[in-house]
Amino acid sequence: MATWNLGRRPCRTLGLLLLVLLSFLVLRRLNWQNVLPRWLWFRQRGLRAAGQHFLLEDSTFWILGGSIHYFRVPREYWMDRLLKLRACGLNTLTTYVPWNLHEPERGKFDFSGNLDLQTFLLMAAEVGLWVILRPGPYICSEMDLGGLPSWLLQDSNMMLRTTYAGFTRAVDLYFDHLMARVVPLQYKHGGPIIAVQVENEYGSYSRDPAYMPYIKKALEDRGIVELLLTSDNKDGLSKGVVDGALATINLQSLGDLQVLNDFILSTQVVQPKMVMEYWTGWFDVWGSRHNIRDSSEVLQTVKALLDAGSSFNLYMFHGGTNFGFMNGATHQGQYQADVTSYDYDAVLTEAGDYTGKFSKLRNFLSSVTAKKPLPRPPDLLPKAAYDPVSFLWYLPLWDALEYLDEPVTSDWPLNMENLPINNGNGQAFGYALYETSITAPGTLQAHVRDCGQVFVDSMSVGVLDYDHTEVHIPFVQGYSKLRILVENRGRVNYGPMDGQRKGIIGNVSLNHSPLKKFKIYSLEMKKELFPRFHKKWTHVPEVPTLPAFFTGSTTIMMPPSDSFMMLENWEKGVVFVNGRNLGRYWNIGPQKTLYLPGPWLHQGINQLVVFEEKVAGSVVLFSETPHLGRLQYIS
Repeated sequence: MATWNLGRRPCRTLGLLLLVLLSFLVLRRLNWQNVLPRWLWFRQRGLRAAGQHFLLEDSTFWILGGSIHYFRVPREYWMDRLLKLRACGLNTLTTYVPWNLHEPERGKFDFSGNLDLQTFLLMAAEVGLWVILRPGPYICSEMDLGGLPSWLLQDSNMMLRTTYAGFTRAVDLYFDHLMARVVPLQYKHGGPIIAVQVENEYGSYSRDPAYMPYIKKALEDRGIVELLLTSDNKDGLSKGVVDGALATINLQSLGDLQVLNDFILSTQVVQPKMVMEYWTGWFDVWGSRHNIRDSSEVLQTVKALLDAGSSFNLYMFHGGTNFGFMNGATHQGQYQADVTSYDYDAVLTEAGDYTGKFSKLRNFLSSVTAKKPLPRPPDLLPKAAYDPVSFLWYLPLWDALEYLDEPVTSDWPLNMENLPINNGNGQAFGYALYETSITAPGTLQAHVRDCGQVFVDSMSVGVLDYDHTEVHIPFVQGYSKLRILVENRGRVNYGPMDGQRKGIIGNVSLNHSPLKKFKIYSLEMKKELFPRFHKKWTHVPEVPTLPAFFTGSTTIMMPPSDSFMMLENWEKGVVFVNGRNLGRYWNIGPQKTLYLPGPWLHQGINQLVVFEEKVAGSVVLFSETPHLGRLQYIS
């Protein structure tokens, strides 16, 4: 007969086992989740729907969420923003995962620095927050191409967000790498992730009935075991669901919650109500105004959502910044690019400062979570108004061309995505310069995305854009260089996106005859570009040749603080500080200042570079406060 070898003292061993069992039962009786460290919990059931309520293990759970996007916040400030989310009375962090930033080239992945998703999620756990992960692959988020990588568009037959083989192959490879990083951080594995979203707002797209089941299976096959959710606005709610995932709604006003109520009744399945996105503000576009929402309205809506028995997530709790060229665009009759700031009139400002929404929500949520006092809000981070920076040195674009990478030569214009650069992955962001020779004046015809300045040699002769596809060439002396500087201002992030290729689309014709033999320079404005200009700068003349790069410096003696840059008397371009791309500026507004994070500065000399397209100023000013433009209330 088989026997257990319990050692020399079986009674003592059995007694120890009984003591462990008894301790477990006592801790469970005493709400042991509050006694043991989180990583020691016995996690079996996770977050789940039980009738009209969520349960976390065996306890009723309300999702009080807030959105922060790690990729829009300097890594050095992640902890500050998470502590503020917790201090507001929220218990759950939600974040998107941007595929285009994590896989900038096919098969080349980046989860480092400001893209270190795992560290961000572990910080959330350290603060005491749960996590709802929204991995896409499409995320919208007012990002270029909704977070999808532009190299997908190299395939002329590409059908984004469908089960088209070219798309699913790319998603599978991306999910292989992403899920290997997040699966160990799930609740049932001891981590903070309690739920995962299946795609994003697919009901508004609804192009392929097999797509959502494919994404759900792709998540599950790679080890996602937590509660699955879908997320749609009122118009797409019924079309975006998939079996086995809880439907949630995105809304701007409380009245839209009735759409979710009606959907639940129509399915005859009792489920918890969840607002995945309650829009605390709204994003801004160039040429419009700064959108805001009244703090009292936000508070009243949050109260009403809880009274209606609904969990919620504040989108955004903290918006942050579209650093670099990550911003998206809309094109509903008219193309409009999103501004650099993603302040969103959120609960925290772009720089992480408190707003009236924060104080009102904290006061209210402190009564909702009355069992435990809320953590003390962190102190505000200091701001500084540095001395103005004068720009005495510059380099015209035409002189800078020899320091760029070798141009692509092609008989015909190529769109940015199909340029044979970046290991065959094309150009994702920035500008491209198309150059060829002409010998006669006349009418130039071309389709550009999104805006193209036309030059004969170095003289500007007109602009091509969505509404203007012709430019008159007034004069040509012998062989002249025709140059078209095209800017990608941001790919559309919502709606049909298959046609979002940038640069020159199709032929360039002069007097209806197609031009050939192009040189195409890629101007991605990457950090490694500016050291090439060392010792090439020249003094700024009284009338500078534009477009051009301008450089100046500021010396900071104290530990650096956040600041806001003002480019008065400049027209349109991009700003770089110590090689980092702060984003675009444009005098049409609404945004008048660019957020400059203190961690991107250092004690000593800091280099500033401005790429200006049309009209250059001579100085950049700094302020302790932002100016995001004239206000427009969202009703």
